[in-house]
Amino acid sequence: MFRLSFLVFAVSALVIAVAQAGPTVKGAEQYHLRPGAAPTPEMTAAITKADADLFDAVFMQCDADKVAAMTTDDFRFVHDKDGESTRAQFVANLKGHCERVKTGEDFPARRELVPSTLEVWPIDKYGALEIGTHKFYARIKGKPETETETGNFMILWKQVDGKWLMAESISYGHKLAE
Repeated sequence: MFRLSFLVFAVSALVIAVAQAGPTVKGAEQYHLRPGAAPTPEMTAAITKADADLFDAVFMQCDADKVAAMTTDDFRFVHDKDGESTRAQFVANLKGHCERVKTGEDFPARRELVPSTLEVWPIDKYGALEIGTHKFYARIKGKPETETETGNFMILWKQVDGKWLMAESISYGHKLAE
């Protein structure tokens, strides 16, 4: 009998506690808690375009100077295979790749965003964070395009004078195509 009474008391206390807690933190306003900015279709479209323009300049045009103009002066690139690069190192590495493509030492590539993986999150008073997965393809003359690898990425975009500039990029989780 004692066990049953205790169980009824414990369950009743739990139900009352849950009911009093409510769906939000009591006093949230007191502690200045607030949600982050919500993604909008307009921002997602703008970031999707900036992403497409950037990777077109990197892979299809192989234009390192154009890519440099699309980054902040303090741009940082972190890659799971190559470590950290400054803006100057990133641009120099891209120029070297483009030269190797011209001489045939390296192959031209294409990058494809996997649309279903795209997330764009506003960053108040700064810009946006883009998160997703992308695939890469070798484009060798006279042969069909071949998928080479898949990887994940995060790009921090900064809005400067109405333009979206890449401030930081983290590229990780690369897996070779099978």
